Amino acid sequence: MKYPGHPGVWKMLTAAVCVALLGCLHAQELQGHISVILLGATGDLARKYLWQGLFQLYLDEAGKGHSFRFHGAALTTTEQGQEVIAKVLESLSCPKDTAPARCAELKDQFQQLSEYRRLKTAEDYLALSKDIEAWVQREGLQEVGRVFYFSVPPFAYADIARNINSSCRPGPGAWLRVALEKPFGHDHSSAQQLATELGSFFQEDEMYRVDHYLGKQVVAQILPFRDQNREALDGLWNRHHVERVEIIMKETVDAEGRTSFYEEYGVIRDVLQNHLSEILTLVAMELPRNVSSSEAVLQHKLQAFRALRGLQKGSAVLGQYQAYSEQVRRELQKPDGFHSLTPTFAGILVHIDNLRWEGVPFILMSGKALDERVSYVRILFKNQACCVQSEKHWVPDQSRCLPQQIVFYIGHGELGSPAVLVSRNLFRPSLPSASWKEVPGQPELHLFGRPLSDYYAYSPVREQDAYSILISHIFHHRKDSFITTENLLASWIFWTPLLDSLAHEVPRLYPGGAENGHLLDFEFSGNHLAFSQQPLEQLVPGPGSGPTPSDFQVLRAKYRESPLISAWPEELIAKLADDIEATAVQAVRRFGKFHLALSGGSSPVALFQQLATGHYGFPWAHTHLWLADERCVPLWDPESNFQGLQVHLLQHVRVPYYNIHPMPVHLRQRLCAEEDRGAQVYAEEISALVANSSFDLVLLGMGTDGHTASLFPQSPTGLDGEQLVVLTKSPFRPYQRMSLSLPLINRARKVAVLVMGRMKREIAVLVSRVGHEPRKWPISGVLPDSGQLVWYMDYEAFLG
Repeated sequence: MKYPGHPGVWKMLTAAVCVALLGCLHAQELQGHISVILLGATGDLARKYLWQGLFQLYLDEAGKGHSFRFHGAALTTTEQGQEVIAKVLESLSCPKDTAPARCAELKDQFQQLSEYRRLKTAEDYLALSKDIEAWVQREGLQEVGRVFYFSVPPFAYADIARNINSSCRPGPGAWLRVALEKPFGHDHSSAQQLATELGSFFQEDEMYRVDHYLGKQVVAQILPFRDQNREALDGLWNRHHVERVEIIMKETVDAEGRTSFYEEYGVIRDVLQNHLSEILTLVAMELPRNVSSSEAVLQHKLQAFRALRGLQKGSAVLGQYQAYSEQVRRELQKPDGFHSLTPTFAGILVHIDNLRWEGVPFILMSGKALDERVSYVRILFKNQACCVQSEKHWVPDQSRCLPQQIVFYIGHGELGSPAVLVSRNLFRPSLPSASWKEVPGQPELHLFGRPLSDYYAYSPVREQDAYSILISHIFHHRKDSFITTENLLASWIFWTPLLDSLAHEVPRLYPGGAENGHLLDFEFSGNHLAFSQQPLEQLVPGPGSGPTPSDFQVLRAKYRESPLISAWPEELIAKLADDIEATAVQAVRRFGKFHLALSGGSSPVALFQQLATGHYGFPWAHTHLWLADERCVPLWDPESNFQGLQVHLLQHVRVPYYNIHPMPVHLRQRLCAEEDRGAQVYAEEISALVANSSFDLVLLGMGTDGHTASLFPQSPTGLDGEQLVVLTKSPFRPYQRMSLSLPLINRARKVAVLVMGRMKREIAVLVSRVGHEPRKWPISGVLPDSGQLVWYMDYEAFLG
């Protein structure tokens, strides 16, 4: 339809609309202002990576509706700081495809928007906030948000956070984002303390804990790769097909110049607890339906952390390059005789207790002064094929006999760049063609025992620095690239017990570089890792070499007129596990079944783990498991004895579910209520299933007050009479308990009492001297009517 008026009117209206639209667009560009404050702006990390990352953010986002200003801040004086920042800004680089003249123009724009200021006191932060507000008002802008990047030591976090919270938060309607650099604590306790301090100033949604490995292009591609190749991977990504997973970070450099940091943290805290653990969760987690949902990804990562099986001392091997102690002595002014125990190399064996990954070893390894610099994740699949033709006829994309693996090659090494590799005899992977390209052939290059031509290999079209990617993700509120408080604490809960157990371990010395040879090679079996080679200096013990625990044999003696077996803890547990298995086998031969009653507490945990991982001939299918006592808490409660049995034993062995008999402490949504008759119900179950109510074996412990099972001193309940199962009161939380009675325990064919640790030395001496006084020391009343009592006591409890 034609406009009915004069043609000139239409032209005028068109021009007016265009001007208005351009005005709106211009206003939109100038409406949203973001301030980025880089704390520690003159430090190494900032100079090497963070200013470049901020420049990249400016290149990517300028002109898309936001304006920026960048405030470098530190404790350095204004004059010195400005001088450092000027040099850094001059050294910034543009993407390779940017023309030199355009690059110079962009750098000049960024320099005009960047400044340095000293930030120390609350007044300094308040002055910064007022300057930002004045700038926004003067330019006619609306403040969208502020980013504070903490490139400072964690001990400074609390004071800075307090100043930001009190004096430098943006006004209503604008967001605050705070990026925090590791380390995030030294163990679970310190991480919890730091998280609590930060949580008093910032909301969880405002904090972005940075692990720069999550910004590396190949690491960031793990979840998208799994998502885009769901169809091919769904049947492969599990325990039935995966032989093992290796997560490796090797370095050629040593710790020189960083020994102050390294003496406090060591390789496990520096690399494994964060970088490699985060990668492990990306590989092992259940894949959310929508991998773009930060909330779903973080929840699934948390579930993966919580499924990790607890680590033992035997789960690790440690090393230290030979020059390290000398470097520590020199840099930290230690005396000539000082020798550090800090590991610079570690190999850790991790298992995941869920249906997908049960039994699959995850090997985490990192070290300094090694033979090459390389990082990768390698998923090696089981080879279940048998090929009739000779190897010379095997074709890479057809033969099922060639190795099948997926490698997320994070960087460096012989390939020299990040890449995703998939064996051609697995499947052709799908990757986004706009950002990933096929790696050109390199005939001489072999990776993981095969020529590069055996793989579908893809590398990024444009390599990007990890910090540039993470800074962009902070800007775009991509929380899944960062570590939440929950995930951080879950990681420390997993790692802290191992770190505590290794605190006094002497690491294996290695020369460094290519001279290491096979000295650091290790092997795994069950839950245990061990070096493949014994070091040369240990092959022939020198004069004056002290005895080691393995030099002592198991000691056999008498205790309270009954057999005593004493040894170092690992040997004692191994002996007890062997004896239990022998008793089980004998009972099954004679009666067709084995009834075993187990106490709770911490002492049996190592025994349960030993039975789960080292006794494949145990007749679990014919074993009935009973509890000697239970705390009056729900069975899924961490304090429940049954829950401990479930975590450390039941989920690793195949006991028919109808042969498992937890104590009925939780009936009708009540705990140990007399009217629910839980004790009588358990007694009736025992009478019905256990011949003469005589267990084949009862395993007990001994408390520091002389209690056993949940029979306590100065309490007559359960010490005599006809009741088989009783409700008792404990002096310790949780106070209510259920326990087998002493008369029932003494009907057993065999009773084993496990006593471990220096804390038990005093009560062990006392009980050795008393007679039958169960009201004072219930353990003294344990003496089977016609069965056998055997004491299993480690050297610390027995000898002190």
